[in-house]
Amino acid sequence: MAVSLDLVSGVLSFLFTVLILSYLIGDNPLFRVAVYVFVGAASGYIGSVIWWQALKPRLWDKLLSAVFSGSLADQILVLIPLIGAALILMKISPRMAGFARPSMAFLVGAGAAVTLGGALLGTLIPQVQATINIFDPQAAAARNIGAAEVLGNGAVVLFGTVASLAYFHFGAQQKSDGSMRRFGLIEIVAWFGRIFIGITLGAVFAGVYAAALTALIERFSSLVNFITLLRTTLGF
Repeated sequence: MAVSLDLVSGVLSFLFTVLILSYLIGDNPLFRVAVYVFVGAASGYIGSVIWWQALKPRLWDKLLSAVFSGSLADQILVLIPLIGAALILMKISPRMAGFARPSMAFLVGAGAAVTLGGALLGTLIPQVQATINIFDPQAAAARNIGAAEVLGNGAVVLFGTVASLAYFHFGAQQKSDGSMRRFGLIEIVAWFGRIFIGITLGAVFAGVYAAALTALIERFSSLVNFITLLRTTLGF
């Protein structure tokens, strides 16, 4: 049974790998079939995850619990998400789409607040703390790093951070010839920031290219393993 399952999975892997690689000769129906299957499978998986991990435990179960066993206050609060959902469903009709604006405004505002909080707490503050921690002599001593190396590394990271931020400074003043230019010092620092950004994007591109190359090698290795397994199973 294990061999048959391996054979079936190998056949499917071989088939879809060939279908995807057929894009090398141009867009064709075989490649589209593989893409449609992947998109459909991914959509079904995402829908299942949303239902079982978000909607059912956090919405449906809580609504049922509040309706059948909750207090009067809980039952009244249940009406709020239900009314919001009903208003959003009104977007189906162009004439009644305006009733959905309060619910949509709430969703956009809440989403923007969550995104801003995530960017602040998950990106900006950790980056500032990481930049500050580079100058920590105790942490450097734990890694057997001297004071001069700490200052050197910290200076490079700090200057790279400031220069990268200066590159996105768009404040400018109009000159006598009508052109718009930033302050001279900011322009110089932003020029160095362009170098740091270029190095960063180059490193990111190299990482993406290495990951794609690794995936391609793994696919070819999978094809070779499948052919070997097929020869072993069929005995030729």
